[in-house]
Amino acid sequence: MTATRCLAFAIILAAAAPWPLGAPPLADGPPKGLEPGRPGTATRIVDGDTLVLRDGREVRLVGVQAPKLPLGRAGFKKWPLADEAKAALAGLAQGRRLRLLFGGARTDRHGRVLAHLARADDGTWIQGALLGLGLARVYSFRDNRAAVAEMLALERKARAAGHGIWAHPFYAIVPHRRAGRYIGSFQLVEGRVRRTAVIRRWAYINFGADWRKDFTVSIRRRDLRDFRKAWGERLNKLEGKAVRVRGWLRLRSGPMIEATHAEQIEVLQP
Repeated sequence: MTATRCLAFAIILAAAAPWPLGAPPLADGPPKGLEPGRPGTATRIVDGDTLVLRDGREVRLVGVQAPKLPLGRAGFKKWPLADEAKAALAGLAQGRRLRLLFGGARTDRHGRVLAHLARADDGTWIQGALLGLGLARVYSFRDNRAAVAEMLALERKARAAGHGIWAHPFYAIVPHRRAGRYIGSFQLVEGRVRRTAVIRRWAYINFGADWRKDFTVSIRRRDLRDFRKAWGERLNKLEGKAVRVRGWLRLRSGPMIEATHAEQIEVLQP
């Protein structure tokens, strides 16, 4: 790492404490295969995963979710480390020329640009840097899945080291038996699969003895081929295995996450 990058990293750490010095270095360049778009210069940081370019485009950093600020939403309580995440993004991107890179849908329903960002001068991948600092977690969509494997790897390293959000109980991985306490929120849920079933148009991954009240993952039957391809095995081969699922918890009989793409489900050690 150059002296300039070391200094920039130290500034980010100072702004984004409370993790100890010795956190991971700035990320390398973005993964290959992304399509370049029109570059721009960051002039305003909205929050930890959104910024505005000089030409007026608002960019949502695709594939990650940083701690959220209220941003004028009535009754919304600021998430822990939201200010630190915004400060870190400012340290990485404010005033810098940025390359915009795409691997899926390019805009969202709010008209924001959905892009991976890389600094034009040194190639630093902004998503990778935030994940490495522990100031974002992977948040992917079916129509925007490029680089998710690389992002998950960076997230796992930051979580193992206890960086940023991973040292705070608000972001702790939820055991499947406690999933019902977090309805309406985005969570990472872990457990051992008890049983799987395919019923009409849906497939189900059950984690408890009673599907009516225990945590379940649902998958549309038409999407199963994509999941099987990613896992290298059929759905029922998950039975008895430990998995980690990420998504929004809804109440459907019991707590449930609907998985729309395979990257939402990580198969852990048996």
